[in-house]
Amino acid sequence: MTTPDFAPLEFDETTPMDPLQAAMASRDRDVLSMVRAALAANNAQLAFQPIVAAASPGRIVFYEGLIRLRDKGGRVIPAHQFMPTIEETDLGREIDCATLRLGLGMLRANPQMRLSINMSARSIGDGKWRRTLDQSLRKFPHLGERLILEISETSAMNLHEVVIRFMAELQPAGVAFALDDFGAGMTAFRYLKDFFFDMVKIDKHFIRDIQHSPDNQVLTEALITVAHQFEMFAVAEGVETAEEMALLQSLGVDCLQGYHFGVPKFSL
Repeated sequence: MTTPDFAPLEFDETTPMDPLQAAMASRDRDVLSMVRAALAANNAQLAFQPIVAAASPGRIVFYEGLIRLRDKGGRVIPAHQFMPTIEETDLGREIDCATLRLGLGMLRANPQMRLSINMSARSIGDGKWRRTLDQSLRKFPHLGERLILEISETSAMNLHEVVIRFMAELQPAGVAFALDDFGAGMTAFRYLKDFFFDMVKIDKHFIRDIQHSPDNQVLTEALITVAHQFEMFAVAEGVETAEEMALLQSLGVDCLQGYHFGVPKFSL
């Protein structure tokens, strides 16, 4: 057999990066350094976005608490620049711990509030995160009834057995669970019935300009039907216009979230 003259190039550690690659790598290192510094200095806070009832959009059902980190100059570090990179790392566990601590504090300070916060399934096995949750639930027994933990579809499916056990353990405390980014990943529907999710949050990519996309209308309606079949509420994420809202209401969605109802704010 002759060796083809189009054999692929091989790169090693001595292969220089082009200027764009070098700039992006440097930027990523700088951003992660800022994230670590912000966490070490406790420069983290939650921004709150309302989730409203589809049948009565003026009624807020609960809020989502979104973590925001600030650099040394007080500027917010854009989450999209670091969250996809660190979500399943030790740094991601630190962010989950900060989010949980801030969320629990907000619930204690606001007895009428119901709040959802994001977490990775990997945080279930993180000692610091779990101690923070367990100690708060023991000290404030009714706090769990106002707490919603959001787990992304991909994260939940990757560790489905761990997540199912965790949900069963927290059911007596009244903690609710939301399956985030529903439809965006590879949901194994054979597992869905074994989870204890109270709601699904339909990924915003299905929602954007849904009134102009028959395909997304069919897919969104199917996701809502699946949610209702498993006795879960369906929340539509990323709703930005009245037209999107009206179409989603006609499809039978239960709750709505997006800039049309309010941007994330640091104060309520």
